[in-house]
Amino acid sequence: MPQATKEITRRIKSVTSTKKITKAMELVAAAKMKKSVEATLASRFYARYSWDILTNLANVSQKNAHPLLKVRKVKKVAIVFITSNKGLCGSYNSAIMKKVIDQIKTPQSLMINRVLDKKIESDIKPEDLEVDFICIGSKGAEILNKMNKNIVEVFTDIKERPKLREIKPIAESLISKYAKGEYDKIVVAYTDYFSAVKQEPKIRQLLPLSKIDLAKIIDDLDTAHDKYKKENDEKGIKQQDYLFEPNKKELLESILPKLVEMQLYQMIMESNASEQSARMVAMKSASDAADEMIDELTLIYNKARQSAITQELAEFSAGKAALENN
Repeated sequence: MPQATKEITRRIKSVTSTKKITKAMELVAAAKMKKSVEATLASRFYARYSWDILTNLANVSQKNAHPLLKVRKVKKVAIVFITSNKGLCGSYNSAIMKKVIDQIKTPQSLMINRVLDKKIESDIKPEDLEVDFICIGSKGAEILNKMNKNIVEVFTDIKERPKLREIKPIAESLISKYAKGEYDKIVVAYTDYFSAVKQEPKIRQLLPLSKIDLAKIIDDLDTAHDKYKKENDEKGIKQQDYLFEPNKKELLESILPKLVEMQLYQMIMESNASEQSARMVAMKSASDAADEMIDELTLIYNKARQSAITQELAEFSAGKAALENN
């Protein structure tokens, strides 16, 4: 029995040490989550207005299409896959990975190209669709490597709260590849932040610029823009009219790439906020589980100790009775 209580004591110490680590990680994740969420929410207002402008510019530019608005039948797709560089963040990585795998297994939606309100379906078989991956975060690249998927680029040096200028080279590379015809469609797999306990994996079309996907992204964001949009809808304002100076072509060449950069930047920010939230929740769950385990082990230890004391008292009483009989 002493050996049993000694083993239980060792396990209690081990779990207590683990709890100290998970609790510290929970506090660190909570601090990072607060900063990430604040940065994400701060950029949402600008993102929504910029995407509104992007949608309206695309609408009024249908006749003189910009390269980013040109649509092709889909034969080759690039998926920008946003995951974390570190683990211990619950189901954050596995959820977006499942979303991507499901999309690859049934790629019919990937084979539809949308520009504005139009859509063009590909004429190839699903198994003939070429899919390349551009990974932002090492965890996604590790999983895709094990699955023997074609990874063309991996970015692991993105900060937890990146600046727009840090995302710009990635966006410029994607814009260049689409404009040159290397890809017929570029989509982004990211995790949308709703709250500390809710994050939703999503796949949205980045290029060509899609009014439908932009509308979905805008609807996902909860800012004061809702009031602005509602007021415009009540006034019957459906689309803005723009006066282009010096001319439409030069303006579109300048502003469309910047708005695409903003779109990618916001998706990365949403993913970062989701990652930190998922990590905080995961570490809190681990700390709570450690508390429960400590309580359970303490109860087992007390029972074992009480049993040992009871046995010793019984042996003492039996020995005393034997001596008295003699």
